[in-house]
Amino acid sequence: MPRTPEENDRIRQASKEKIRAAAMELFIKQGYYATSISDIAKQAGISKGLLYSYYKGKEMLLSEMVEARIREVVEVMAEALDLETPNEQLKYIVNGAIDNIHKNPEVHRFYLHLQTQPEADGELIKYSHLIIEENTRQFELQCKIFEEMEERNPRKRSLYFSTVLQGIMLMISTYPGKFPIEELKQQIIREFCN
Repeated sequence: MPRTPEENDRIRQASKEKIRAAAMELFIKQGYYATSISDIAKQAGISKGLLYSYYKGKEMLLSEMVEARIREVVEVMAEALDLETPNEQLKYIVNGAIDNIHKNPEVHRFYLHLQTQPEADGELIKYSHLIIEENTRQFELQCKIFEEMEERNPRKRSLYFSTVLQGIMLMISTYPGKFPIEELKQQIIREFCN
């Protein structure tokens, strides 16, 4: 019996996810420029031709990875904003961010590295800008949470919150397994959700 269109789509999406996972693993280990399409196909256990049937090249693959990462960030903030109180919203952001970094520290480092590309790198800088632009939009939404908390200076408080949270995320991703995750989450929650 031939496959249904839904089955074909499910298989296609699973193959693309396998390719993205292989690419992420190699980009983390070898770097973007040192990783070839052949390397990615081999790591994914597929032919180069099949990889090219999904992606025209390495940059298209990276573009889809960045878009997926941005969607994840947007979804987390949307889920947080659906909660009833600003305190619940901040707790959701803290727990989500720290848990995600704790589970995937190398992925965080990859996207952090991508954000800090030199302007002269014409190929990667556009992805850096996309991530930074989305982070800016998310920061504005976060500022509204602090406005709802009736903070005296919500932008400054939001900036301080982001600085503390990003610092914790950086430390966890740099030194995985060396931090008391739950204690750190509770400490930042105590400080900002009173």
